[in-house]
Order: sequence, then C-alpha cells, then structure tokens
Amino acid sequence: MHQPIDIEALCAERGLRITEQRRVIAKVLSESADHPDVEKLHERATAIDPRISIATVYRTVRLFEEAGILDRHDFGDGRSRYEAAPEAHHDHMIDVETGNVIEFVDPELEALQREISQRLGFRLVDHRMELYGVRIDREADDSKE
Repeated sequence: MHQPIDIEALCAERGLRITEQRRVIAKVLSESADHPDVEKLHERATAIDPRISIATVYRTVRLFEEAGILDRHDFGDGRSRYEAAPEAHHDHMIDVETGNVIEFVDPELEALQREISQRLGFRLVDHRMELYGVRIDREADDSKE
C-alpha cells in the first residue's frame, strides 16, 4: 500500500531549510516502506552519510512532524515510529509478535465510523485506527507443539 512521498519536496513547499543531512533523512523516510523508529532511521541515514548523529535524526523528525510532513505512531512497542503524512487516509494492523505494520483501507469501516459519529451527534473530521493482532497461521503452528 506504500506510496512513496517526496519529503524533500514537501519541505520546500513548507519553506523548511533543507541541509544536506536533512536531505539524507528525508530521502531515507521517502524510501521507507515500513514505519521506522529513530534508531532505524539513524542506521539507514548513516549508511549514506556516517556523519549524521542520532541527535540530528531526532531534531529532524520533530521538525518534520511539527511541519505536518511526518506522522508519529506508537504501536504499543514503546517506540515512536514514523511515516510520511499520507495524502490518503489509511488504518494500521499491527502484528504484536513481529511488530510488522500493515496499512489498509476499508470503505465499509470508514462508512461505519461516519455513521457512528453522526449517531452520537458529531461530524467526523479525523480519526486514527490501529488494530493489534496475532497471525492466525502462527497460532495454529503454536498449538501443534
């Protein structure tokens, strides 16, 4: 489901100064098909430019988040994880055993959320859904032991 987003272009649109190190971090984020945490971003960025410090990565993700370029998620594993702020809404299914995150869109679910909001007297303006689960095929494997 991952659609690459050009984070460097978003920085330019929002008037953020883009240093060479920010450019590398933006490139790593733009190319990430997963939802990396700061440590993983640092690992990937230093593979390109070994001079990038972990503090620079922390400052950069905070700057990008404040500018609305990145979304921060806490998927219950104690780490903040990041993705480019999507143009289109999507939800997340988190595998609690592996930490893998699957992005999905379900029109029926979206309609149900709007319906519930209206029933409660609200117009839905935003939401975030995170589902946590264990793969069914892994549960079957565990029961055989």
